[in-house]
Amino acid sequence: MSVYPLVLFLALLLHDGKAKLESQGCNSADAERAAEEAVEQINRDKTDGYILALNRLYDLSHTSNQETGSSVYNLTIDVLETECHTISRKPWKQCEVRGIGDIPVYGECQVSVQVDAQVKLESYSCALREVAATAVVHVCPDCPTADNLNEPVIKETAKLSLQKFNKESRLANYFTLENITKASSQWVIGPAYFVEFTVLETVCSKETDVSELAHCPPMNCQFAHRGFCTGSHMTLEETFKFINPVGKDASSFQKRESVDVKCEIYEPQVSTLEEQAHAKAASGHPGHQHNHTHLHPHEHVHSVTQDPDINVSSQKGRLGRIVFEPPAPRAAPTATSCPGARRHTLGLRNPSL
Repeated sequence: MSVYPLVLFLALLLHDGKAKLESQGCNSADAERAAEEAVEQINRDKTDGYILALNRLYDLSHTSNQETGSSVYNLTIDVLETECHTISRKPWKQCEVRGIGDIPVYGECQVSVQVDAQVKLESYSCALREVAATAVVHVCPDCPTADNLNEPVIKETAKLSLQKFNKESRLANYFTLENITKASSQWVIGPAYFVEFTVLETVCSKETDVSELAHCPPMNCQFAHRGFCTGSHMTLEETFKFINPVGKDASSFQKRESVDVKCEIYEPQVSTLEEQAHAKAASGHPGHQHNHTHLHPHEHVHSVTQDPDINVSSQKGRLGRIVFEPPAPRAAPTATSCPGARRHTLGLRNPSL
């Protein structure tokens, strides 16, 4: 066998391995794995906003890296926002995609990944937006509609919700509002307001007088806890009857406010890493135990946190960024059997997700 045919055969074999993912198209298991892992790594890279979930792989292309022997794939991925905030650090498959009544957000990401034995995220750029209110109302006329985060009633709802949480929680310290992240309203049997917000642990213990809470600075410490809360505030009008002085029945209205809140408080990432390191060290020393609950005092330098009035319209990570912008025309897919199938339609009649 001559040298030239042998070289040609090896080149074709190498090219076939490199192009396998692209030739199989968006419905292949390898392409799905690359897209799923890319979304997971995007969520780990971003520091703000909500965890994103893969909806479908829209398109892909491939270039080979002769120096490393790996391939770089450029993926166009359709994503949906979940109910989990980024600070939870949950895998996206453990999070519920926002339903039609939860101000759903969709978008697309241009992603570059290196694929060999593993998938490694190189860069990403995502554009997100809320599903149009007209599309939501068309299928769900009574669903909540989005509100401005800076409306006084929204701030009041977040304030009342946090007060309720601080009053009822059994945690050692009080928490303060960090950012309002989402807001909506709906008419139930009266006006109802819904908020989502992040909270930060303060230096004030539960023994602090309530009148002093406004002066409690947030804990500027790597062991400070953060949390994510959902709250609601409704004003209800109740009718009751009474007998007036002339003996006739009469009725009147009494306003009653109802506040609900639910918060998840997360262990600081540095605390989790320290516990893992201690567990690893302890595994080599049977009988030697560590008990780190991080209740020991820390010296705190207090700083001003971000103003809740600031409405962040972009999120930037180490490898890429996410912006909120209207949809733009997109080119038709070029790869085989693309786009792939959508995982969610949210019940919309003409989904453009």
